[in-house]
Amino acid sequence: MSDQHNVVLLTFPDAVGWQPAFDEAQHLPGLRVAAALERSADGLLAVKDTFTRGAGVATVGSGLVGGLVGLLGGPVGVLLGFAAGAALGNAAEEHLASETGAALIVLSTRVPDGGALLVLEVREASPGPADELAARHGAKVERIDADTFTEQVRAAEEKAEKQKAAEDQAAQAAKPAE
Repeated sequence: MSDQHNVVLLTFPDAVGWQPAFDEAQHLPGLRVAAALERSADGLLAVKDTFTRGAGVATVGSGLVGGLVGLLGGPVGVLLGFAAGAALGNAAEEHLASETGAALIVLSTRVPDGGALLVLEVREASPGPADELAARHGAKVERIDADTFTEQVRAAEEKAEKQKAAEDQAAQAAKPAE
């Protein structure tokens, strides 16, 4: 059976049980990213915790490769190569963080008042481990195919951009002529 790339949502009706589940989720096979969202009883949403497997690897790895290439230029070349490589790796990690933030905004409506939502991006060979985790902690499980979810996030981003452009255009039209 091939791995399924999914976004697995674990919904907790109250905000008490998510932390132990979040800690356990970090050890799920195939986990790439985990985030915990919590909504207070009065409706305020907070990102309580996040985890990214391999965070920093792209920055350090790119820096090392840049440093090795920089060996050709001597000590200064190593320094400049490492700095340039690290900057490129960091840019890749920042892009991932930006995408994760947009995804959490899309999912924020699914967090119940007084409850919590764990969002897991995972490549699953079997749904068993995540389902067992949810059962142990009293969470409801929902899976969304990662490609389908990515399309939903992009559609939401495009809609927000169009709305912002329309608002900017309306504000510009409402300005008095100089």
